[in-house]
Amino acid sequence: MTSEPASPAESGAPDTVALAKIVARQRAEMDRLRDQAATSAVVERAKGALMALTGCSPDAAGEELVQRAKAARHTLLEECWITLGGLVPPDPTAAADTPGQDAVIHAFRDPAADDALDLGRLGRALAGIGTPQDLARCLLEHLTAGTESDAVMIFARLPAGALELVGHAGIDETLAAQWRQVPPLSGIAALDALRTGEPRWLEDIETDRERYLLIGDPPERWLSCAWIPVITRDRADVCIGVLRTRGAEFTPAVREHLLAVARLCAGRLRAFEPRRGPSTDAAVDAVQTVFDALPGSTMLLTPLRAPSGEVEDYRIEAATEETFDALGRTGRDLLGLRLLECFPTLAGDPLWEGCRHTLATGEAYDGAPFAQQEVVAGVAELSTYTVRVTRLGGGLAVSWLRHDSSDRQEQRLADVQRLGNLGWANWNLITHDVSWSSQVYTVLDREPAAGPVRLTALRDLAVPEDAPALTQAVGELMRRGRPCAMPFRIRAADGIRHLRLVAEAVTDVHGTPVEVHGFVQDLTAQRSAELALVESEQAIVTQHDVLRAERTLAARLQHALLPLPTRPVQPAGLQVEVAYLPAQSGIHVGGDWFSAIELPDGDALFVVGDVAGHGIDAVATMAQLRFTAKGMVITGSSLTGALTRLNTLLLHSRDTHGTATLILARYTPDQHRLVWAQAGHPAPLLLRAGEARYLDRPGGMLLGASSAPHFQEAECVLEPGDRLLLYTDGLVERPSEGIDRGFTRLAEALVTHQGDESGSLGSVLADLLDGDRRDDVCVVDIRVPLADL
Repeated sequence: MTSEPASPAESGAPDTVALAKIVARQRAEMDRLRDQAATSAVVERAKGALMALTGCSPDAAGEELVQRAKAARHTLLEECWITLGGLVPPDPTAAADTPGQDAVIHAFRDPAADDALDLGRLGRALAGIGTPQDLARCLLEHLTAGTESDAVMIFARLPAGALELVGHAGIDETLAAQWRQVPPLSGIAALDALRTGEPRWLEDIETDRERYLLIGDPPERWLSCAWIPVITRDRADVCIGVLRTRGAEFTPAVREHLLAVARLCAGRLRAFEPRRGPSTDAAVDAVQTVFDALPGSTMLLTPLRAPSGEVEDYRIEAATEETFDALGRTGRDLLGLRLLECFPTLAGDPLWEGCRHTLATGEAYDGAPFAQQEVVAGVAELSTYTVRVTRLGGGLAVSWLRHDSSDRQEQRLADVQRLGNLGWANWNLITHDVSWSSQVYTVLDREPAAGPVRLTALRDLAVPEDAPALTQAVGELMRRGRPCAMPFRIRAADGIRHLRLVAEAVTDVHGTPVEVHGFVQDLTAQRSAELALVESEQAIVTQHDVLRAERTLAARLQHALLPLPTRPVQPAGLQVEVAYLPAQSGIHVGGDWFSAIELPDGDALFVVGDVAGHGIDAVATMAQLRFTAKGMVITGSSLTGALTRLNTLLLHSRDTHGTATLILARYTPDQHRLVWAQAGHPAPLLLRAGEARYLDRPGGMLLGASSAPHFQEAECVLEPGDRLLLYTDGLVERPSEGIDRGFTRLAEALVTHQGDESGSLGSVLADLLDGDRRDDVCVVDIRVPLADL
């Protein structure tokens, strides 16, 4: 048995589909009625405007609108918006039977069919918007398809000439905040369009950036844009900006369409509430009346706060007649304007922060003096100003104080006395009147309440040792008028002060001194510096003598401990030449040393070492290591054993932080074998058959670096004609390059001079050592004779 599902009607359930259709029809009807009401309101406003201008009846005004729409091929709603935006009284001389003589109609060209359709949709949409921000969103929605626009910005011109962003769509809030207020400056495309009443088409960003300040961060975000002024009543106060990410020209059709859109928006923009102007409140006017009578430059500011409570600007409620802004507006012309409109560069200035601090704490703000050039009686003059901000109720009073020439001269005189630490004084020898500047009391460490002293009483202020000389100098000045420049000392609260009195006399017709004027200067700091300089010079001379004596002693000690042979030596049948060159920079001698001796068993011992540091300590450590090394090898110690003991000796020496590098080499002549070991020292250089190479270093760290070092030996068989070079690092190191470059340079020099006879080590050194040497150089040049085998 099967059953059929019951229909909604049969089951008694409501028909949801039918209900949905009913709701949709009701909503559509409500939207239609709402649009009809909005449209009717626009039509009635346009009819009222015509009635007010022409005095016609309501029916005649409605018929006039219909005839104009037909003549211009507009919809009635479009014609109403255009009429509200740019309606002017009809020309009385025009022919009565010619419809559409209004300038707005003639300016509106016949668009293409699709543009007319878009304008019709836009006209209907305008009836439902209530703010410029809604208008911006509406424009972006209706412009996107036809004009490829990506953003819309609407700027309104403020009474002061600046711009305010009243609506935007397609841009982020950060960019909108940056362009919220635009000062009346040149190089702004929107301002340029409003000044000229002509649109600005920015289609080449490279060319446009040279003329205008482009919008965007970075500006390349918007590669093309259009700024179109909206003309209402023969005046442009609003500019619509259309921004595109595509960098292309606006085609003639797109330009015409955008111009038509701007004309269509004129009526809607006129319907918005105008910007609030200056207050007409009687109390405010009374305050301005008081400000009109005040001298100087003073403004009364009311803070304007953002929704977050932060002060974003100030409104000028009152201003004195001498107050002027960046555009030259004065007094009452500034009322109602924003502070940043009048002074665009003020944001972030110390004065701006001072206003913020005073408003928050109530503490008055006094700005630093600043100079400003102004024209006085037709002559450019640089004046000095200071600014003061005080809180007045919930607002601020800002005053600019101009200092005249006499004020500046007095300030300069006070600054000279303060900076020079001196004070001016005048003594009248007839009336005994004395006048001092305030700085004299400071210099003499005297309380102003005690008053000045007579010229003859200055000796009482001086220390006893200086009083006689000061008395004599003052006496010569008062009796004979001889100028005085006398140093003397006084006892002050901070100790002895070194002062100087410089004065001259003014005489009468008979040559008798009647007045003395001059100054008293505090030279304590200068005198202290002179004494410190003398002490420093004496210390330098003493130190120089000590260092020179130390160098002489070290050099003599080094020469006694490390005598240089006057000619090549021949241990174990080898030709050995030695060179030692002390450093040329500084006055210290170093710890480089060598040994080239023949051992009792006929072998040859070669030692080259370098002690870290300079001076007596380095020479003493060098001597200790040199003689100990030879003694250990002579008594039978192996090379590595000798290095181990030398490391222990250095660790337990007086300088526990001392280090040294070392090479020990032992040559056995009957086997032509060279056994060598090293402690952190550069490897020997072997020249054989015209080719130079460095021997492979056995293991070993520098002496004094570890209490448990590990040393190894290496072996090399020397052949007739071989040349072996042992050296210290001063031969290869240079401050401006790496040590590898020094090793290469040494090998190249040795190859270049390989044919030189014995005693020619100087030519190799001459190629390597040019300029000042910062370290000692020690070289042992070992040659194997050709007849050795």
